[in-house]
Amino acid sequence: MHTRRLPSTTLAVLAAAVLLTTAGCSSGTGGSGTPQGAPSSASSDRAAGRTDAQTLKPLPAAVPENLKRYYDQKLSWRDCGDEGFQCARMKAPLDYDHPDPSKDLKLAVARKKASGKSKPIGSLLVNPGGPGGSAVDYVQQAAAVGYPPPVRRAYDLVGLDPRGVARSEPVRCLSDKQMDEYTQTDQTPDTKKEESQLVSSYKKFAEGCEKKSGELLGNVSTVDAARDMDVLRALLGDKKLNYVGASYGTYLGAYYAGLYPGRSGRLVLDGAMDPSLSMLRINRDQTGGFETAFREFAKDCVGRTDCPLGRKSPEDAGRKLSAFFKKTDAHPLRTGESRKLTESLATTGVIRAMYDESSWPQLRDALTTAMDGDGSDLLALSDEYFERDPDGRYGNIMFANPSVNCLDLPPAFSSPDAVKKAVPSFEKTSAVFGRGFAWAALNCGYWPEKATGGPRNIDAKGAGPILVVGTTRDPATPYAWAQGLAGQLDSARLLTYEGDGHTAYLRGGACVNDTVDKYLLKGEAPKKNKTCS
Repeated sequence: MHTRRLPSTTLAVLAAAVLLTTAGCSSGTGGSGTPQGAPSSASSDRAAGRTDAQTLKPLPAAVPENLKRYYDQKLSWRDCGDEGFQCARMKAPLDYDHPDPSKDLKLAVARKKASGKSKPIGSLLVNPGGPGGSAVDYVQQAAAVGYPPPVRRAYDLVGLDPRGVARSEPVRCLSDKQMDEYTQTDQTPDTKKEESQLVSSYKKFAEGCEKKSGELLGNVSTVDAARDMDVLRALLGDKKLNYVGASYGTYLGAYYAGLYPGRSGRLVLDGAMDPSLSMLRINRDQTGGFETAFREFAKDCVGRTDCPLGRKSPEDAGRKLSAFFKKTDAHPLRTGESRKLTESLATTGVIRAMYDESSWPQLRDALTTAMDGDGSDLLALSDEYFERDPDGRYGNIMFANPSVNCLDLPPAFSSPDAVKKAVPSFEKTSAVFGRGFAWAALNCGYWPEKATGGPRNIDAKGAGPILVVGTTRDPATPYAWAQGLAGQLDSARLLTYEGDGHTAYLRGGACVNDTVDKYLLKGEAPKKNKTCS
């Protein structure tokens, strides 16, 4: 999502709820219109009255007496990391409804002060998505070096690791060895035994999170994270929150606007999610998003002499990939290490490459070597997605991701029988990915904490103009989601990028960048919806 090549972890951060560990939202969202075979758009559903989403009500403008101690605290900044970065710890209540100082959380904050000589506009909070992406890492490794110089001169760039994430009281679930086993579990079960093994893996994962994370597990929702952002806004001295959120970060930003419309400043929601959708709808829509992205990859691939999926048609390429997955399911590939490339790991590697079209050459090479019997390159792509380092250590994102998702929305499925009934609709949406995505959506069915949220319409009445950005062939956050969010927000302007890949700002060309920068620097949003190509 930036002009320069970002660390591989940044792309993994933008992943959101697919595959074994996620609840069903790759941070995720939309396509060039609705992907072929996908359900109708969210806006169409609302027009037809097919939604049970409640409207999110704003919180009282006045800070409650029992929360003033958090809004009045003083941050102690210290130099950290590269030159010019400062870090601090912010206290937040474990439970906003029942704050108990003995249970306070300590959340990690990092900032890079504005480099300009003029007085800064204020702070600009950034969030890379996930849920589970580290905003501290993002501001240090990406935003502070990759955002346009005028933006860096005008704003203090700030990252807050959400509760349960990275340096902010991270959720823990499984050991590294257990994660290796978990990520290799067959998620397209063909027999009752394989179904039982998959269900057992979900239960073991959930039990591990409950055992290792305790009370924290019930207090890492998006609402909690949005309330933490408002505390930080006050501590930074800003009357209104200025914010750039990508992928799941748009979900978080929309919730902030809905809870605090009067405190919402310049909000950029890039790769937008639609908060009015159910978990089932999100998973199925995202299945269509990845199908759309794969068809674009396949269309490009079959026109090349080195395409490992043949040179006939995108449809034939899809059949060849499905056949490869099936073969790998029966006979996992050697990788040069103790782990073999299973079907689930191979699928994850392909999914990882769908986030950015610049990864297509790498995927072609990885599929070529895999079809020759060497799965090491596809395994490397899968490891990037899971944030597994060369020493076998996993990051926190795959623990935080379902922890947030399973609290935010009731599960898509609660039993294998429910999944099997839905598989045909998922396979209609994507012959390549549908079955696996359907079974992946079962993981929240065994979560130890009951969902505290649900589908919500967010109008944020009273907020200033909010810039919603959608990419027409975005695999993880389908374009229909950006349309849906923009249709809800009372003051939204929709910026459409006709292109491939996940998100648009700093990767969609001058038209997108100039529009976003003008909004951030001058507060000027397009007077009406705008399209860039």
